[in-house]
Amino acid sequence: MTARKTQAMRLLEAKGVPYTATVYDSSADFHSAEEAAAILRIPPSAMYKTLIVLREAPRAKPLIVMVPSDRQLDLKALAQALGEKKLRMATQREAEHLTGMQVGGISVLGLKRPAAFDIFIDDAARHLETIHISAGERGIEMAMRTADLILLSGASFVRATG
Repeated sequence: MTARKTQAMRLLEAKGVPYTATVYDSSADFHSAEEAAAILRIPPSAMYKTLIVLREAPRAKPLIVMVPSDRQLDLKALAQALGEKKLRMATQREAEHLTGMQVGGISVLGLKRPAAFDIFIDDAARHLETIHISAGERGIEMAMRTADLILLSGASFVRATG
């Protein structure tokens, strides 16, 4: 099945960055990136979910944090690594409002205003040649070189999982 072009795919094509997109049935009964990885037969450690995290201070830049689908975000470890007092997960409504994308389809490469976020990726990605992320729409995943994702997103490595 051919994927329709998402904003993330258009960005990669405009920059000449190779990727492969895979469409899957997002209406299937699953609720996590780890389950999506299983459907796609991708190692869960190579499938990254994109999470929106909020700082305690009003009007502070929100964070985008990419973590492996088989791990949980550790808010305390992340706050400590970033020198923040307290962080919290955005609600589904907040995440969708901030990114303009549906939860389950948020892509760091599909943001209309990437400068509005501080972008991070878990240290576990340092050892991955290829990474799988959402293409910016539920049911479309894309694989690309991890180095290309870091370069295009401006993500910084951080200890975000336990």
